Amino acid sequence: MKKGITRREREVTDLKEIIGILDRAKIVHVGMIDGDMPYVVPMNYGYTMENGTLTLYLHGATRGRKLDVLRANPKVFIEIDTDIVPFEGEAACQYGTCYSCVMGEGVAELVEDIEGKKQALSIFMKTQTGKDFTFVDKMVMGVTVIKICVGEYTAKKRPMPQR
Repeated sequence: MKKGITRREREVTDLKEIIGILDRAKIVHVGMIDGDMPYVVPMNYGYTMENGTLTLYLHGATRGRKLDVLRANPKVFIEIDTDIVPFEGEAACQYGTCYSCVMGEGVAELVEDIEGKKQALSIFMKTQTGKDFTFVDKMVMGVTVIKICVGEYTAKKRPMPQR
């Protein structure tokens, strides 16, 4: 499921709390390698969490840099954050930001079949809106659907400091 994190006191291990982070956030930052350079794209997402396994679903255009990069190297790193609240302190080193996040490594694949796309887009819309949608073939033929199986992930949060 995960690799260790440095600040153990900030680690989130409760699955319900991790799901809460995924539900509150709406954007995933997908890191890829384009040749010898990193390339990061922020995208809306849908997700499933089954038996502790996180799967993300993204959609976008049928061509472009992101797809070219993923076809060349499907390995990705994802970062999702929410609950962003800056706070002040008496001294410069006491300033900071509260947050909750999920980060992980995964492999992206393009969903090619129509029924798979419909299912993925339904999950996407449920995550983004809380509503159920159905899709017809014509609607899904004009988009690319990306599925990311996140093999390892961690979650953490930085709460408001007690003063």
